[in-house]
Parts: sequence; structure tokens; C-alpha cells
Amino acid sequence: MALAGTLKEADITAALAACKAAESFKHKEFFAKVGLSAKSADDIKKAFGVIDQDQSGFIEEEELKLFLQNFSASARALTDAETKAFLKAGDIDGDGMIGIDEFASMVKA
Repeated sequence: MALAGTLKEADITAALAACKAAESFKHKEFFAKVGLSAKSADDIKKAFGVIDQDQSGFIEEEELKLFLQNFSASARALTDAETKAFLKAGDIDGDGMIGIDEFASMVKA
């Protein structure tokens, strides 16, 4: 995975295990467990670039649904409820997408 170089494999495994069950994903806990919260602005920007799969400069709902799979190809997709809650938490300006500044704020919150 593209994020494996930035994050520790053991942290990724632990973070994914903690949200393996449907409806158990909590973005704040995930960012802390995976080690992203402690990373530099540059590393957070790199992570954003991986998650923004279409390179539009925004993370849209469909990309959020597949969020965990950016950390491991075998990870589950987020449920619709988790995806909507994640988007709502990050979409500060209400445009239906998460930009880099919004993502960075979410990771550091």
C-alpha cells in the first residue's frame, strides 16, 4: 500500500482490527491508532493524495467509502452510515467533499 511507507505496518494492522466490525469506524480513533495524527503536514498531504484516488483535489463520498482499503486491500468498505458520518465530520464548508485543509484539520483534531 502507498501509505505503508509513511505509517508503521503494525499500527495499520491494529487500527484496521479495531474497526473490523460494521459500524465500528470512528475517524478520530482511527487516525490516532494508525499514527497519522502524529505525522507532519507533508505526510498528511501525502495520505490525502492516496485517498483522493481520482486526484480531483477533494475526497468525495465514494472515495471515503473505500477509505480503509487505502491502508490494506483486504480491509472492508465503510457502511453508508459510516461514510456519511465521516463526510459530515470533515466537510467543514458543506460542499459535499473533503479538501486537503479539511482533511488535515480532521486528522489533527
